[in-house]
Amino acid sequence: MEGKSGGDVFLRRLKWLTLAIIAVILAWYAAPRVVALFGWEKAVPRAVTPRGDLAADEKSTIELFERSRDSVVFITTTQRVMEFWSRNVFTIPRGAGSGFVWDENGHIVTNYHVIAGAAEARVRFSDGKEYVATLVGASPLHDLAVLRIDPSVKHAPLPLGTSHDLKVGQNVYAIGNPFGLDWTLTKGIVSALDRSLRTNETGAVEHLIQTDAAINPGNSGGPLLDSAGRLIGVNTAIYSPSGASAGVGFAVPMDTVNRVVPQLISKGKYVRPALGIEVDQRTNDLAAQQMGIKGVLVLRVLPSSAAAAVGLQGAGFGRDGAFIPGDAIIKVEGKDVDTVSALLARLDDFKIGDKVKLTVRRDGRDREVSVTLQAEGQSERPIEPGMEGGE
Repeated sequence: MEGKSGGDVFLRRLKWLTLAIIAVILAWYAAPRVVALFGWEKAVPRAVTPRGDLAADEKSTIELFERSRDSVVFITTTQRVMEFWSRNVFTIPRGAGSGFVWDENGHIVTNYHVIAGAAEARVRFSDGKEYVATLVGASPLHDLAVLRIDPSVKHAPLPLGTSHDLKVGQNVYAIGNPFGLDWTLTKGIVSALDRSLRTNETGAVEHLIQTDAAINPGNSGGPLLDSAGRLIGVNTAIYSPSGASAGVGFAVPMDTVNRVVPQLISKGKYVRPALGIEVDQRTNDLAAQQMGIKGVLVLRVLPSSAAAAVGLQGAGFGRDGAFIPGDAIIKVEGKDVDTVSALLARLDDFKIGDKVKLTVRRDGRDREVSVTLQAEGQSERPIEPGMEGGE
């Protein structure tokens, strides 16, 4: 009996020893997880690896942004609406966009479509100060507008560059307020030049710079800068079915801006150089389809106009009612024009009083004439409202 009792004691002790060993092993593996679960683990921040100097292109981009941001503004607009039943008038938010300081006289440049239809515009600078702006002038043809704030508010204007010497592939930078996210910088390249874009607000806008720098709603009216921080364009639109940036953005080129804005400031409008003719895009399309006429068909030559002085002929109708086409302008200074907007854009490269060479097709033969451009007159308005109505 004593031997059996001793054996039992030994087995019990062996059993407990085995259980203790298993418990220790389990605790060894489970302890870190338990500690982590209850937050008992003692942790310290990891050592930071020294970064070293920023790359040269990073430094230049940072400097460009810091130099330019105070000249870029956030524009918000409102409109007035009337409540149908009470006839009460309310002011409601309309939209937002961007702009930039043009000079030291309080002038702010933005897109026409940013302020079109607005009752009031307010301009906010990067220091948070906000000012009421008045409209000085606008050119829907170029999608440009000039606002003015109190001229005692001093902010440095952006340095101006040029756009005629831009090259596809060079770096560009866009600063604006996309989706209301103020003072945002994006970087890209010049993707293409001399693009044309049709918009609902302004019709066809020509000579645009195409860029892949991200341009989203709210960027409109903001500056496009080159790597030297010079203004080379005004961001105007994106090409995207969804309305989000798809790598295809457009900007009005600086050469156009520098020609149009001074007129908007001094005259309140842009007076185009003109030939003194009437043209119509729909008639043009019909003539191209049915009669194979290429170029811009002259429908009417206005009396005592620049076109009349060089003998340009308009279209007419024979005794039998048949349409008799007039001259077709196929080139301006050697550059092809096949739409009304293209003709307008080519003429817009010159000033009133400049002499330009036209290639004109009449009865299947081409001839060249030199025309001295005149100011657009009241009688030279488009046949139909909008970009496609006339010269």
